[in-house]
Amino acid sequence: MNTEKTLSPQESLNIIADTIALTKENIKENSFCFLLWGWLLTISSFSFFLLHQYTSFEYYFLPFPVLVAIGIITTVVWYLKKTSSKTETYGTFFLSRMWLVLGICFITVVFINVSQKLPPFTYTLLIAGIGALVSGLVMKFKPLSVGGILFLCAAITSIYILDDYKVLLQGVAIITGFLIPGYMLKYSNS
Repeated sequence: MNTEKTLSPQESLNIIADTIALTKENIKENSFCFLLWGWLLTISSFSFFLLHQYTSFEYYFLPFPVLVAIGIITTVVWYLKKTSSKTETYGTFFLSRMWLVLGICFITVVFINVSQKLPPFTYTLLIAGIGALVSGLVMKFKPLSVGGILFLCAAITSIYILDDYKVLLQGVAIITGFLIPGYMLKYSNS
């Protein structure tokens, strides 16, 4: 005995419209993470540069671990709150898992580079570029795709500049790769 309900054309259109609206809203909500991490990493990058170049403060690197810890906690709380109240689309499921893996890669790259007494910025720019570019392509949001390409260009540029200025390049890349697209996404009509 088949108990499936046959939907009318109007009911089918309503389901499709609701799904599209949910997907657009979920994608727009992703601006939170781009803005959060954009601001935290920009502040960390510029603080690191200023403390390292213009002070004798021995722990000039502290803005990164402190602000990254704040970012991780904030992101986890936000994500748990968001997923408990809404249905997750395939796109948001994929993006959240991709960024989880990329976050683990960020931490791994920083650990390896710092252990070898090398600046990690070339590789963190590369990982951010992959994340932003794939996110932009999945969300069909060109400003974020362009931001990802700019991150990749910054990664290439970083091999040609002095180590002391790589963190400054990273700060600028985060503004163009996360913050500007993040605000454009937040205020988009899609």
